Amino acid sequence: MHSMITAAICILSYLIGAIPFGLVIAKLMGGVDVRAVGSGNIGATNVLRAAGKKAAVLTLLADCAKGFAPVLASAALFKTPVLSVACGIMAVLGHNFPIFLKFKGGKGVATSLGVMLALSPWIALACLFIWLGAAVIWKYSSLAALAAFTAYPVIVFIVRRDDSPLHFLSVVLFAMVYYRHRENIKRLLSGEEPKIGQKK
Repeated sequence: MHSMITAAICILSYLIGAIPFGLVIAKLMGGVDVRAVGSGNIGATNVLRAAGKKAAVLTLLADCAKGFAPVLASAALFKTPVLSVACGIMAVLGHNFPIFLKFKGGKGVATSLGVMLALSPWIALACLFIWLGAAVIWKYSSLAALAAFTAYPVIVFIVRRDDSPLHFLSVVLFAMVYYRHRENIKRLLSGEEPKIGQKK
């Protein structure tokens, strides 16, 4: 494939990922700038604090779709696994560092899940169940995400013994989620992390 086409597809994936659905949905449904509430994050967890459950669910689905759609479209059109993985990584980077918000974005959990669902749905569902289980047990969204994305590369390396680009993807998503949650990790260790639905 021509390098210019590849670059254009990756840039488009980034721009799709950069759409700040959480910010838009919170303003439309709650009349609030989610960046001025709680953690200031544009993801579903903070939208829950700012604008309620319906807005949070819509944000979760929209952010998930940002990762799912570019990867699925790339896979259907070009059938190149490496390009599909690249599109997924670019979509997550777009969410985490959106050009529309001066590169101050979310933490990439829902968008990463969308990427995972498009590329390896059964593994993604396993990680989703781990997230849900951890969220129910510990009541911390951040800790649930860390548990799920710790499990993701482990499962991928066990299940996919071939030389799959999923190996690279799983490590990159794991690293990005931990990097974006570094402040949460500090608060978890100090006992200051707010629980799901709790006002910060």
